[in-house]
Amino acid sequence: MSRVAIVSSLALVVSLCLAGPSMADPPGLATLAIGATAPDFRLPGVDGKDHALKDYAGAKVLVVVFTCNHCPTAQAYEARLADFHEKYKDRGVALVAISPNDPKAVQLDELGYTDLSDSFEEMKIRAKDHKFPYPYLYDGETQATATAYGVLATPHVYVFDAGRKLRYVGRFDDSEVKEVKSHDVLKAVDALLAGQPVPVEKTRVIGCSTKWAEKQAAAKKALAKWDAEDVTLEAIDVEGIRKLARGDGKKLTVINVWATWCGPCVAELPEFVTMHRMYRGRDFRLVTISLDDHAKRDEALKILRQNHVSATNVIVKSSDKDAIAEALDREWPGPVPYTLIVAPDGKVLYRKVGAIDPLEVRRAIVAVLGRTY
Repeated sequence: MSRVAIVSSLALVVSLCLAGPSMADPPGLATLAIGATAPDFRLPGVDGKDHALKDYAGAKVLVVVFTCNHCPTAQAYEARLADFHEKYKDRGVALVAISPNDPKAVQLDELGYTDLSDSFEEMKIRAKDHKFPYPYLYDGETQATATAYGVLATPHVYVFDAGRKLRYVGRFDDSEVKEVKSHDVLKAVDALLAGQPVPVEKTRVIGCSTKWAEKQAAAKKALAKWDAEDVTLEAIDVEGIRKLARGDGKKLTVINVWATWCGPCVAELPEFVTMHRMYRGRDFRLVTISLDDHAKRDEALKILRQNHVSATNVIVKSSDKDAIAEALDREWPGPVPYTLIVAPDGKVLYRKVGAIDPLEVRRAIVAVLGRTY
């Protein structure tokens, strides 16, 4: 994504937040007003327990943060939320994180900065991997809590006093990755603990739009559009393989070597299609290399089309497997499937003989592409 596109996207989010609920939000959605009572909730947590509003009755201040796995802005605040929890938990402040998103409403091209989407099972993985010290709850099933609070984006923060009246709503602070100048939530919480009025009660919300169930139709439409893309299979020689292995100077390349006669190869093609759709909007490309005899090109193309692999697909005209292996990667011992992640300069960053762990590969991709703007 170009800098211009990123700026434009962020500007759009700002404009939507300034204007209130968007056309994609449920009819009648309104963000909870200052002074309103905290809506009740009972939601499942990644710790295997249900959590209710009453469970935090003893807290002097309750901070409810609507966040999620996939959003780069939400990810940028995870460490700050953990620090906040550690610094304030012994001062009578409770922090609860809630994911408002319907995972079926998240389009694959909205996952370009993440290795995980927003399902409850994936929430458990992220919370464990990043050692979330605070409760992380799932509202994606009914989105009743998110609707009651009027969640516009992730992250969206609500700060309640001891009487559970809303005293602050908006962003956590004014910068996801740069130097913070306005510590909005910290100021609000410190004021409440000191028995003082909150200096600024409401701020803009900048982040990824809430993925309401109404957006499932758009997600299905996107899948249908990608499924309809043309799938081709180009015949190349060994020198062409050598060129692919050198990288293209700009994009991170995932290379998957497969064959129609290899059951595990065919079985994992959908995983590579998912990655292609997730990261193709960034400096990323997927290349598949068929080891089928060139005379069986049509059979290989048929399988690629059945799996909607609209990436760079090639089949090698040579039958010299040793020459192919030497051209692609001298460390490849021969079996398929075989997967490489190649840096733009041709350096091999990841090798895998046999079936991949999709999450492991996505993590390796995001580690290079980056998780934030």
